[in-house]
Amino acid sequence: MVAGVGLGSPMLGPGQLVEALGDPESLTRTIILDVRLPRIVLAVLVGAGLAVSGLLLQDGLRNDLAGPELLGASSGAALAMAILTMFAIPVPWVLHPMIALLGALAGGALVLSLVGTVSTPERVAVLGAAVSSVLGASVTAVIGLGGDTARVNLLFSYLLGNLSARNWSHVGMVAPAVLIMLAGAVLLGRSVALIKVGESPARALGVRVTAIRVAVLLLAAIVSATVTAACGPVAFIALLAPHLARRVTGESRTAPLIGIVGVLGALLLLVADQAAQLVVYPAEIPVGVMTTVFGVPVMLILLRRRHLARSRPAGMQ
Repeated sequence: MVAGVGLGSPMLGPGQLVEALGDPESLTRTIILDVRLPRIVLAVLVGAGLAVSGLLLQDGLRNDLAGPELLGASSGAALAMAILTMFAIPVPWVLHPMIALLGALAGGALVLSLVGTVSTPERVAVLGAAVSSVLGASVTAVIGLGGDTARVNLLFSYLLGNLSARNWSHVGMVAPAVLIMLAGAVLLGRSVALIKVGESPARALGVRVTAIRVAVLLLAAIVSATVTAACGPVAFIALLAPHLARRVTGESRTAPLIGIVGVLGALLLLVADQAAQLVVYPAEIPVGVMTTVFGVPVMLILLRRRHLARSRPAGMQ
């Protein structure tokens, strides 16, 4: 986090940071407190919220490829925000997360309705990618219909997932959704863990499987929609963090992983954002591009491993 405060134009070393923070009249102090620090706090919140949503989705749906970006939630929220932006619909800024939530719920409902009751990870991944492509094409169509160049440029930067030019108001927008997600994860952790073991054992122990899954999907949609409204879609943190946490700790139970996954998600997005600022410095790459560059190969590796595991003869497993 300290390194993140020093990143940007101009670059600031530790001594310069201390000197600037000690001078109330310094412009650099204002940049640190009102530009760079909100960006770092926002990255921590977004990374933690998305990561924990990914953990709940993967364990609650018993699908290790589940995530907002593969369930249509992120794309649905992006389409809703694109319509709002390109057609200059007069909706108060504070209500933007609600508009994004409606889009996220619609996108998620479409994917789940297509998947049906027989849902393998591969089926969810393929149908989720298909729906996301259709929603992405719809965003392109909206941009074409909108026509205003300034709005197109604004929307293009936004749709790539961006933490730049964010302030404390964006932190205030995202923080309640993340807190709701974390509280929900703690409350639902035991039930989700039982569902992960198996639906029948979970029902035998009194878990209302359908209700828990609906709650998990709603929590994930709330986080995804709020993040999309504030930063644009930030993909694959929800997919990467739970897998990384399981591999690093050797833990597979849902409840003990909640805190670990949240921290890892925050770190992943912080590192991705810092890399995005450094790769082509003094220009920067949108953080959503960086997370996608790392996330897509991991998703393909997971799909290949699952395919190899299923095709291996029973005696070799």
